[in-house]
Amino acid sequence: MRVGMLTSGGDCQSLNATMRGVAKALYENVEDITIYGFLEGYKGMIYGEYRKMASSDFSGILTEGGTILGSSRQPFKQMRDPDENGLDKVAAMKHTYYQLRLDCLVVLGGNGSQKTANLLREEGLNVIALPKTIDNDLWGTDMTFGFQSAVNIATNAIDCIHTTAASHGRVFIVEVMGHKVGWLTLHAGIAGGADIILIPEIPYNIDYVIDAINKRKKAGKRFTILAVAEGAISEEDAKLSKKAFKEKRKDWQYPSVSYEIAHRIQEQTGDEIRITVPGHMQRGGEPCPYDRVLSTRLGAEAAMMIIDGDFGNMACVKNNEIVRVPLKDVAGKLKMIQPDSSIVKEAKLIGICFGDAPMK
Repeated sequence: MRVGMLTSGGDCQSLNATMRGVAKALYENVEDITIYGFLEGYKGMIYGEYRKMASSDFSGILTEGGTILGSSRQPFKQMRDPDENGLDKVAAMKHTYYQLRLDCLVVLGGNGSQKTANLLREEGLNVIALPKTIDNDLWGTDMTFGFQSAVNIATNAIDCIHTTAASHGRVFIVEVMGHKVGWLTLHAGIAGGADIILIPEIPYNIDYVIDAINKRKKAGKRFTILAVAEGAISEEDAKLSKKAFKEKRKDWQYPSVSYEIAHRIQEQTGDEIRITVPGHMQRGGEPCPYDRVLSTRLGAEAAMMIIDGDFGNMACVKNNEIVRVPLKDVAGKLKMIQPDSSIVKEAKLIGICFGDAPMK
């Protein structure tokens, strides 16, 4: 049996642990197995850059962050476009697959990577997918590996801000990763005791944000902490078309949305605002124990799918059980936070402001 494996898109803490789970299950249950690792994601498949893996390559990587194969972003929208030398990227990937006589390709990636995996499935390749992203935004799975490790780091950033915020009596903004969805900000915000949480799914009204800050002041609170997703959006901007929004951002004077929010708060309240951006720290470091367990389980299930010849699926988590979901049903779909979901309601019940109208 000959299996290819690649890690695509942004890295996260548990990619190595997941590859290890796939490999160990294959080595344990298949007599003759060869694994090829493609370097830098789909780029390695396009340009035939790979290496034949040994079982020793998968030892000692359970706790290692990043990816031993390297990764790169190959936008799905450009997959059908020839490269700068006129190379047909899809045809090149198929050529590499057949040249190596692969029985299956295992793709570890997020939303864009899964769309390309599904494209290759439609082109006739045997593909198994695994749900990687710190954003936890893949449709069909309750949890993605990498998410909980990133939550831990973002929560720690908020925890650290608490002491200095309390000491100086300031308003602090912690900007958390998440352009389109707010799962990471929501979980880290609740876990870190943020007073205000702003996420892309709930457009904020700056007046409600300021009301929440003033309410804390009147209650004798010396500081306020905001957990803000990098994709947080105001009610005004949310009403714009994509084209109009892009045009507006051309003249944008702020490094990120947190700086715009800070400016508007300071302008209306006179408060001193401080901004902290953990950035790619949230992707780094070793995977937490939860992710190590999840990755091992997902990897083992991927190996069983290969052994069963049950291709075209993504291994997912449903009610704490690992299940198989057709890749065509999940690729390209984002799992968004519903504004009326129970977790949002529960957060509001303890007084967290989401920048929208308060609960009655």
